[in-house]
This record gives sequence, C-alpha cells and structure tokens, in this order.
Amino acid sequence: MENNQKNFKEYPDVVGIAQLQEMLGIGRSLAYRLVKDKTIKSIKSGREYKILKTSIINYLMGELNEWYSIKK
Repeated sequence: MENNQKNFKEYPDVVGIAQLQEMLGIGRSLAYRLVKDKTIKSIKSGREYKILKTSIINYLMGELNEWYSIKK
C-alpha cells in the first residue's frame, strides 16, 4: 500500500490552504474555517492565506494537550 503522507519537515516553512489540508488530512472547508476563525494563525495576502508551519504544529500540540487532559 502506498503512503501519500509527507513528513512535516518536507513542507516549506510557509504553506497555503492546499498544503494545510494535506498536512492535517482534512477537507477544504475545514481548512478555511480553521484559518478564518484564527484557530490556526495565518496571514491573508491578496486572495491567499499564508500559514506558518509552526502555527500548524502549535495547533496540533494544543489539540493533543486538550485530548490528554480529557483522558486523565
């Protein structure tokens, strides 16, 4: 079975919505909602969102911490 997922280090430091979708394995509407709601920090440049890879990692770490606190 072929693995289409990339390691985060293979992505550039600044990504767009399509790469955010790939990184998190989510759909387009959820990706847009996460950046529009500022759940994942981004900058809008013209019609495109620029998202720091560190913002995505911070989001995941927050979700992970939340999950662990629920499990305790």
